[in-house]
Amino acid sequence: MSSTVSLQQLKVELELLEEEAEQDIAKAVDEDSLEKLRVNLLGKKGRLSTVLGAMGQLPSSDRPLVGQRANVLKNQLQGLISQRLQLLKQKALADLVAKETIDVTVPSIGTPVGKRHPLIQTSEEIVDLFCGLGYGVAEGPEVENDHYNFTALNIPENHPARDMQDTFYLGENLLLRTHTSPVQIRYLEHNPPPVRVVAPGRVYRRDTVDSTHSPVFHQVEVLAIDEGLDFSHLRGTVMAFLKAFFGDLPVRFRASYFPFTEPSAEVDVQWRGRWLEVMGCGMVDPAVLEGLGLDPDRWSGFAAGLGVERFCMVRHGIDDIRRLYTSDLRFLDQF
Repeated sequence: MSSTVSLQQLKVELELLEEEAEQDIAKAVDEDSLEKLRVNLLGKKGRLSTVLGAMGQLPSSDRPLVGQRANVLKNQLQGLISQRLQLLKQKALADLVAKETIDVTVPSIGTPVGKRHPLIQTSEEIVDLFCGLGYGVAEGPEVENDHYNFTALNIPENHPARDMQDTFYLGENLLLRTHTSPVQIRYLEHNPPPVRVVAPGRVYRRDTVDSTHSPVFHQVEVLAIDEGLDFSHLRGTVMAFLKAFFGDLPVRFRASYFPFTEPSAEVDVQWRGRWLEVMGCGMVDPAVLEGLGLDPDRWSGFAAGLGVERFCMVRHGIDDIRRLYTSDLRFLDQF
């Protein structure tokens, strides 16, 4: 640009800029090159700004003519750049799709071998151990009614023991079962004693999620009803099971309370230098037997319940229950 310019010279500069810019924009091959071109044309130090800077040398009457033409050109170039950018993005996406397309008709070269989830492994091992002691397996619905989940287990309405289990209610007397104990009642309604069954399954409570609590977890319930059963049979069964599962860990029984057993106890094992509760148990309360039409003077029995997650965590040294539910293959592959 010369030291002095005329209106005609600036018009020529703008015409030339328009022609060259249209060609360069059409040739841009990617977003980066298009952005560099935009800065070169429309940036603060770009070619259009240079032309506009020269308007100060024109007479005041000529400046609006150049300014108007420059603004029209600026809008025109911005539109061309935007259109080219959309085309480049569409092309990049099409190239990516073409590159990553999978031919689903190609024969498989093999499927990775699946593994049993550690919770399933643990639950099946627990059930297998009790089956080895002569127990059968019973199952029941996860959506229960109030009668089976509470009343038939000696937990009538307004009983304070209901506060021990924060329940998911579904309305119309339905709820998500808070334990697998209702399976005992359903089984005994159709199977007279003698009875020896385990009831594995998923249960639900309104617990806040943390390292040791989950609103969804798994239990295994143990039930034995026969003539002449007493607490020594309960203790012997529990000790045999715990030794088979954990090995020679110290075990202790502590007096406790459960509405459907009397007397009741909690069972601890010594693990990593501390006592860890692993199950609750007790003799079936005579009121439960009477509710089922069984004579408590003839029949007696015991029940025990354990959390599968707790057994799994102790067995494998897992420090956080949430690891069992994240579906992280890096964690699950260990098992």
